[in-house]
Amino acid sequence: MNKDELFKELSEAIINGNHIKAQELAHQSIKDNINPTNTLKECLILAMDIVGKKFESQEFFLPEILIAARAMEHALDILKPAIEARRKEEKIDEKQIVVVLGTVKGDIHDIGKNLLKFFMEGAGFKVIDLGKEVSAELFIHAVNENHANILCMSALISTTMPYFRHVIDKLEAEGIRAKVKVMVGGAPVTKEYAKKSKADAYAEDAIKAVQIARLLVEEGK
Repeated sequence: MNKDELFKELSEAIINGNHIKAQELAHQSIKDNINPTNTLKECLILAMDIVGKKFESQEFFLPEILIAARAMEHALDILKPAIEARRKEEKIDEKQIVVVLGTVKGDIHDIGKNLLKFFMEGAGFKVIDLGKEVSAELFIHAVNENHANILCMSALISTTMPYFRHVIDKLEAEGIRAKVKVMVGGAPVTKEYAKKSKADAYAEDAIKAVQIARLLVEEGK
């Protein structure tokens, strides 16, 4: 199997949610000495873009998105160590977009946040997932520690939404607000509420969040 054939099969495995085949083909790509970074950029990212378009056109719904994301994650787990090893070996200093994300304090819902993680990783971003019920202090520590480009906060119940503003106020007090773009989202969140919270952007779903994140980073360059 040549590279083009392998990429085609791996892409189809991800789109169709076949995580076992996706993992096997990711292993095969390393065995065939295909640059793992190219596999990420030319196959996984493009496959998840297709999944996103299928979701937007309502050809895919949440269950299909979740199984595609799981397949992508299995392939990415194989590729990550190879990508890091190659970067060290070739002394590549290619800076990834770093995203810190979490569900805010008081909120235990994480399905949307987990889906966002899959799509962000599928887009080639480095994701620091802080989980759920994340405090302002932990968000700020992670932003500082990882030199994050973007902070993504999620709230799935309306009573926890004011915590967005609390975290952003803390970022301002720490003098690091200008260093990181802040995105917010979740079922009850609106564009108007995001603006009121002083966030830089709002995304209604994981696919749009990736698109907006790319734009925010480009604007910040």
